[in-house]
Amino acid sequence: MGRGKLRIYLGAAPGVGKTYAMLSEAHRRVERGTDCVVAFVEHHARPRTEVMLHGLEQIPRKELVHRGSVFTEMDVDAVLRRAPAVALVDELAHTNVPGSRNAKRWQDVEELLAAGIDVVSTVNIQHLESLGDVVEAITGIRQRETVPDEVVRRADQIELVDMSPQALRRRMAHGNIYKSDNVDAALSNYFRPGNLTALRELALLWVADRVDEYLTAYRSEHRVSKIWGSRERIVVGLTGGPEGRTLIRRAARLAEKGAGGEVLAVYISRTDGLTSASPKELAVQRTLVEDLGGTFHHVVGEDIPAALLDFARGVNATQIVLGSSRRKTWQYIFGPGVGTTVARESGPDLDVHIVTHEEVAKGRGLPVARGARLGRSRIVAGWLVGVLGPTILALLLNTVDLGLANDMLLFLALTVAAALLGGLLPALASAAFGSLLLNYYYTPPLHRLTVADPRNIVAIVIFVAVAVSVASVVDLAARRTHQAARLRAESEILSFLSGSVLRGETSVDELLERVRETFGMDAAALLERSSEVDPWTCAGSVGPGAAAERPEDADVEVPIGDHIALALSGRVLPASDRRVLAAFAAQTVVALDRRRLQQEAEQARTLAEGNRIRTALLAAVSHDLRTPLAGIKASVTSLRSEDVEWSEEDRAELLASIEEGADRLDHLVGNLLDMSRLQTGTVTPLIRAVDLDEVVPMALGGVPEDSVELDIPETLPMVDVDAGLLERTVANLVENAVKYSPLTTPVLVAASALADRVEVRIVDRGPGVPDEAKDRIFEPFQRYGDAPRGAGVGLGLAVARGFAEAMGGTLNAEDTPGGGLTMVLTLRAVASFHGPARLAEAERQTT
Repeated sequence: MGRGKLRIYLGAAPGVGKTYAMLSEAHRRVERGTDCVVAFVEHHARPRTEVMLHGLEQIPRKELVHRGSVFTEMDVDAVLRRAPAVALVDELAHTNVPGSRNAKRWQDVEELLAAGIDVVSTVNIQHLESLGDVVEAITGIRQRETVPDEVVRRADQIELVDMSPQALRRRMAHGNIYKSDNVDAALSNYFRPGNLTALRELALLWVADRVDEYLTAYRSEHRVSKIWGSRERIVVGLTGGPEGRTLIRRAARLAEKGAGGEVLAVYISRTDGLTSASPKELAVQRTLVEDLGGTFHHVVGEDIPAALLDFARGVNATQIVLGSSRRKTWQYIFGPGVGTTVARESGPDLDVHIVTHEEVAKGRGLPVARGARLGRSRIVAGWLVGVLGPTILALLLNTVDLGLANDMLLFLALTVAAALLGGLLPALASAAFGSLLLNYYYTPPLHRLTVADPRNIVAIVIFVAVAVSVASVVDLAARRTHQAARLRAESEILSFLSGSVLRGETSVDELLERVRETFGMDAAALLERSSEVDPWTCAGSVGPGAAAERPEDADVEVPIGDHIALALSGRVLPASDRRVLAAFAAQTVVALDRRRLQQEAEQARTLAEGNRIRTALLAAVSHDLRTPLAGIKASVTSLRSEDVEWSEEDRAELLASIEEGADRLDHLVGNLLDMSRLQTGTVTPLIRAVDLDEVVPMALGGVPEDSVELDIPETLPMVDVDAGLLERTVANLVENAVKYSPLTTPVLVAASALADRVEVRIVDRGPGVPDEAKDRIFEPFQRYGDAPRGAGVGLGLAVARGFAEAMGGTLNAEDTPGGGLTMVLTLRAVASFHGPARLAEAERQTT
């Protein structure tokens, strides 16, 4: 059975109609005869949504008890046993109640998909993990329930459920989303028009990027070369010259004129390496384009105009921005230039902008066509000079008698010119043809291929030798120049590779993308296997159509050792590119090894932390558990003894000793359990609005009556916390303060509002803690000073900080003026988190 398909309804905010759309789709499928069930759908007491559940088979939910309350979650096992064709699973980003099969609902969905069950689900844009910071900046709320972007991107279908902010606010005002007593606060806070508009834009842009990925894959699979101008995508051609900054800024302004515009700056280097690019200037331009929201690309190509157009068509660009040529007027005799060629060859789908700048016509850093490998045009010119030149010269010399010596010098000049233009072969041809013409026309006896004077024979031999020598020197210089230029190009590419590593582009996929882009390939994959008989597995791939099963299926295969290979698809690379490609391949393997080492280091760190905690736990509880147990056992043994007749006062004292030991055990075990929950990440706070004056007094039950002084104003705003966790946090802090504070000085517990926060300060007059130890006292199993073993296992403050951070707060230690220590517990005020709207969202998440 194959993997199931995932369909996601994506919305910009609660209430846009995702669940309703999902249920409507379910009814359509049932009417078509599809076996469709409701695995988990929450209607949130919305009548229209609740009505849509009628007529659909619902899988009974699984009940879980947490903190004395009963919660329901999706029963994954029941859905797997039922094995429907389609399962509806609402709220993909939901965090399951502790004790569930998986921590997150999207993990439950993965199990259903792996079992071959199609899943239809819903998610809001604010729950995507990569957008957490953006959403918090817009709404002021940090979303704690998130789903990895990759889970949503892997969906087979993503459908945007869109609604204008005005329509959504009308739904809210009519009571179709939240209860009527929460509507006013919601409309004035979270559901403000600005918030909804920004969230809607995020959703639209995210879906647009996803659609663009589909479009790119389709065009690649179907080999569509024609540009589809779905949105403005502007390619900036950089030469590495100072005009690049002007071009980038102009392209950015063009992109801003259309929604969703994108800027891609590309630098194309020739394989011969002879460019006037400044590495420093390219680095500056790369930073500039990335600061403006664009991307930088480096491509190698023999023909710069063709490579630029291929890149633009490959990324489905709509415009190309180039700078006016820096060549001087006389240099145009070597060709029309890149800008003119690109404009002529771009076709009707690509707009080419030629931008003027201050460097126009100031010349390039290197002479044109000098030192490069001899091209076809130069070779043709060399043959013309070497063959036609002697013929034309002979016709001219027949009209003038300059003497044999001068005639030989003129023919030698033609041979040297042929060597400079076309290299060795045209020069040899010129020397041979010129010597024949000299012998036939100008060496006695004339018009015969014989030489009467031996001195003339020597002259002709010297002429041929000089011609061949000059031609050989020129050809050798050309080949050496090409080799040097090739090495320069390779060093430039390798420098760019090392720069990518220094910039942090060290993941396998990033390096494979850099390989694919640099060599102009369609796809790249890194394959590995354990032995020569094992099948290949794909360690990473980029681009459509990557050879993910066998290296032999690719156009270019680069073996790296016995069991790793880099496979490139798209075209066959020349042998001269293999050396640089091998460097890329080696760096990719290093990245793969680094990734595995990081994973192993993380696992080792986790194991080491666990071992440290277990070792500390055993060392700490070895005495702390035995002491109260020994006291309890001694008291119980005394009470059961028949040899002693205990008075009522003695019996009461022994029973009080038993109760005190049991309380100490209960407190110790509670802290150990809380610490284990924090270490395993299973603390899931149930956030709701709470009054401090209702919770803080309840936390003082474990300390003597007169040991604490309360100062909690009634005018304080409510705080967004878990009441149970807050009570345990304050209790631990107060007990710690009372333990170290003098008996005659009560501990002060005071609260005050500060901007969008509420601070609870627990002030003692004890010995205090030095600055260097203030962070260490919050670590597990730490006691400050010479506290005896009986003072506890050192978990109270660690548990308090863990609970505070789980609720979105902070806990820090400060010096008390005049001596002592002050614990500052900072909590979120409900007013700053949109009051009832935030409360309603929290209640929705917990239910």
